[in-house]
Amino acid sequence: MAEKLNALALGYAAAIISAVSMLLLGILGNLRVYTGAVEMMQQGHMFFSISIIGIITGIIEAAIISFVFAYAFGWTYNKFI
Repeated sequence: MAEKLNALALGYAAAIISAVSMLLLGILGNLRVYTGAVEMMQQGHMFFSISIIGIITGIIEAAIISFVFAYAFGWTYNKFI
């Protein structure tokens, strides 16, 4: 029998990875590195920009979205096994 996923832990892990990625992208954007990726993130996320407030709100937005989707995936996976 397959083991169940810990959906909550999966959600937290995804949120942390997304938050750190957004922070790194904000820092690199301020250093004018990976400007193409920064522009794509600004188009894809409502609150992300390379200002301090924009980076913080982008981190929060990415963490919430990632947590919700990863938790929903883990919950759904557990229902089907």
